[in-house]
Parts: sequence; structure tokens; C-alpha cells
Amino acid sequence: MKVTRLDIPDACLIEPQVFGDARGFFFESFNQRQFNEAIGREVTFVQDNQSRSAKNILRGLHYQIIRPQGKLVRVVRGEVFDVAVDIRKSSATFGQWVGERLSAENKKQLWIPEGFAHGFFTLSEHAEFLYKTTDYYAPEHERCIRWDDSDLAIKWPLVGEPQVSKKDHTAPSFVKAESFV
Repeated sequence: MKVTRLDIPDACLIEPQVFGDARGFFFESFNQRQFNEAIGREVTFVQDNQSRSAKNILRGLHYQIIRPQGKLVRVVRGEVFDVAVDIRKSSATFGQWVGERLSAENKKQLWIPEGFAHGFFTLSEHAEFLYKTTDYYAPEHERCIRWDDSDLAIKWPLVGEPQVSKKDHTAPSFVKAESFV
């Protein structure tokens, strides 16, 4: 497993060692001990989620203000541009974002710690997205930040206007959104 610290060091890109030949491939998609060593702390995942999105769908930027979730995300079909935004006021990287292309082909995973907002944009005709979370989904604590907020200036690889949910379309700006201490 290769781990790369990103411009926001708490977020990591994880690349598994893939063994393949003419028959197909094998890789270890998760190993608790190696993951804990890679990020430098113990993490317990309590929930696995899977979503499917069509091309040009943008989801996010989502987070839970109470019972925040760390997420380990990956794509098992298709390709997405995945984004994590640091919304911890006490962080030196508050308001900064990182983005990575995740695909079934490259098998990369992104570790998004608690205290971050998360979103993704579907690049392929369809994408299936899997993610592990460190806390349970709590809809009463879910919050959003506008995906196109000018203060964040995320460089989404868009062609035209993306399709977003009503919730994401009406989300508050970064400066008006609740954040972590």
C-alpha cells in the first residue's frame, strides 16, 4: 500500500498494491492495521455505504456537524473527481481543498478525516462509489456547503452545468456554513 499525504496533510491518497495477470487482478482493499499506521492513529469504521451516479452528477459538499464522519472512499465502477474541504477553523489549512480522480481502473482511495466537507463529480457514464465511515449517518446533523462557492474556488472538471440535488443547490456559502472549531 502506497500512502501519499496531500496538500492538506491530514487527507491521504491510498494506492493498493495490485496483483494482476491475464486472468484478472487481486488487491487488498482494506487492512485495519496498515491503514492505522498510514494515517498515524487508530480509526474504527462503523458503516459502509454505496452509491451510483450518472454522468455529470455532482454530490456535495456534505458533512455532519455533530457526530462527524471520517470517510475512506473509492470507486468500483467508473470514475469521479473527489473533493475534500478542510472546515476546521483551528486548522492551518482551513478553507482549503484537495481533489483527486478516483476510478475503478486506478483503484485509488481517499482518506477524508473528520472535520472535512466532502463531494464528488461523476466523470464516466455511471460511477459506483463505496465509502466507509467512522460514525453513523445522522440526518439531523447533516450540513452542506455550496459546491460552487467562490471563496473555496474548487476547480471541478465540469463540462456545462452539473446536475445537483435541491439540497445541494440551496446550500449556504462557505462563510455562512457551520464549521468545526
